Amino acid sequence: MTRLAGSFACGLIFGLGLLVSGMVNPAKVLAFLDIFGAWDPSLAVVMAAALAVTSFGYAFARRRGPPFLAAQSYWPTSQSIDGRLIAGATIFGVGWGLVGLCPGPALENLVTLSPPLLVFIAAMIVGMVAQDLLQLHSMARGLREQAQVSADG
Repeated sequence: MTRLAGSFACGLIFGLGLLVSGMVNPAKVLAFLDIFGAWDPSLAVVMAAALAVTSFGYAFARRRGPPFLAAQSYWPTSQSIDGRLIAGATIFGVGWGLVGLCPGPALENLVTLSPPLLVFIAAMIVGMVAQDLLQLHSMARGLREQAQVSADG
């Protein structure tokens, strides 16, 4: 129950931050991305503030011991820039640029039941399922290769 309350509180704070910052307004996001037109730089301030808060939060969390609501911290282990990272960032950026929403604000806007938003959410879900299937396929291929090496060795 405590983890559920903690998750709810984090989601509520995140959602309120998206709402207050204007990140749930696709027109504002698209105006921010339109650097050669009617550029609205206000989201740059939002992003810089979020980066500053996150940096301090991560620095504090790394020095602290284990988390309150989990058995251990799960820090990223990879620091390499590979094709999967570039492809994912590209797909994310193209989607953000076309629609003016990323997954968090899209879910927050779900209450509007706007047909274009529903299409975006459906496409987002299809993308997540496809990524999971590709990852499972890759893991299965790796296991088959390991089994083959073991059988040959």
